[in-house]
Amino acid sequence: MNLALWIVAGLLAVVALAGGAIKAFTPKEKLAATPGGAWTRSVSAGGVKTLGVLEILAAAGFTLPYLLECERAPVGVEDRGVRTRQGWLSRWLPSMAREARPPASSLLLDR
Repeated sequence: MNLALWIVAGLLAVVALAGGAIKAFTPKEKLAATPGGAWTRSVSAGGVKTLGVLEILAAAGFTLPYLLECERAPVGVEDRGVRTRQGWLSRWLPSMAREARPPASSLLLDR
């Protein structure tokens, strides 16, 4: 179970690091021009960069406990880590699903 937890944490860290790096180092205008980048129009450039930095920090939070050999932490720490990861996923996955759907206006035009 512990190995599966660290594998999931590593995969989440890769996703968070990639998304955070893109948001932190890509200009807002370029992000807005990409598919699914329409959300950046309602956020300031500083807000997009801040979100990117927070995602990079989340990636560090997913991997540092393993790298610092905290797997022998007191009981409850791993449980809190699972809840934190589940909380992050519960906010991240619905927003990804919402961005993946085409706008309602394009659905009406296709019929």
